[in-house]
Amino acid sequence: MDGPIVVRRAAAIVLAATVCGALSTLGPGPPRVRLAVAAGTAPEHGHGPAGAGHGRAGTGGRRAPAPAPAAPRVDCLRAKCVALTFDDGPAESTGRLLDILAAHRVRATFFIVGEQAAKFPDLVRREHEDGHEIADHSYTHADLGRASTKKILSELNRTQEAIRRASGVAPTMLRPPYGSLSKRLTAITTRMGMAQVLWTVDPLDWEHRDTKYVERRVLKAVKPGYIVLMHDIHPTTVEAIPAIIEKLAAEGYSFVTVPELFGGTLTPGKEYVRLDSGDRQGLP
Repeated sequence: MDGPIVVRRAAAIVLAATVCGALSTLGPGPPRVRLAVAAGTAPEHGHGPAGAGHGRAGTGGRRAPAPAPAAPRVDCLRAKCVALTFDDGPAESTGRLLDILAAHRVRATFFIVGEQAAKFPDLVRREHEDGHEIADHSYTHADLGRASTKKILSELNRTQEAIRRASGVAPTMLRPPYGSLSKRLTAITTRMGMAQVLWTVDPLDWEHRDTKYVERRVLKAVKPGYIVLMHDIHPTTVEAIPAIIEKLAAEGYSFVTVPELFGGTLTPGKEYVRLDSGDRQGLP
């Protein structure tokens, strides 16, 4: 029984010597490639670990930056805070926006349309994983202030489910499309445990698809404690974000999510527009 084993071992030694001799004539080369050839396996071709280089949804095949780490807790009663919020997505341009926010270590709040969440679940998941706040903006961008109870419940519940399926979390905030409110809507959001979040700054980016225009409007209007409304579905808006972040940061602003702006958990049913300037006693 030992004969065949000895023969096979001898053959292996001869083969290894032959390969090593051939490699020595090739001159220096990458040790990893040499090892692959000597081991009888195909050399790698620069793909890296499994999945590397394929990017994340919405990034155009580029590998997305690492998620922004959790920012230290900011006391917005004493600091200059602003909440950047984005409506109507996710969309193709949302991936680019998430790359920008990660690169600048900024967290934002996304008010998601349910139909879009069902269409781009990977982007909803990424928003959550990157540390952003995700919230409800109805399923079809419906006028909830004029809607019946049945319509409101359908719009909100379907959006909640779409977001939950994509991210594993259920939103605790609603931004009513068009800012349309009603006593009926307030009663329903109170029962459902959702605060109603409006805004203080509207650069009209949905009407003016002009990057510089959006940038100027936001920078001119922002004050401490304000909520900025923008739309990640418009590439022209997305391209305005780096300059907005950099210029506001230079003025000493901290970027926070909507719950962080108000110190934590929001009250279901209550309307939030801005952090009242009279409450920020720490500011000059």
